[in-house]
Amino acid sequence: MKTLEITLKKSLITTTPKQRKTAQALGLTKINKTVVKNDTDTTRGMLRVVAHLVDVVEK
Repeated sequence: MKTLEITLKKSLITTTPKQRKTAQALGLTKINKTVVKNDTDTTRGMLRVVAHLVDVVEK
């Protein structure tokens, strides 16, 4: 199965509560933190919410 490397690149300070909760659910708490998640529809949907805050690399 494909995986995604997701890195938080921008601060969560000025984001909406929904965006903060989504980033937290992905495991992103600090800038430049990287997590590896499976490439599923659920993960893709979460990434759409915080797309402007993260960098994604497909592996």
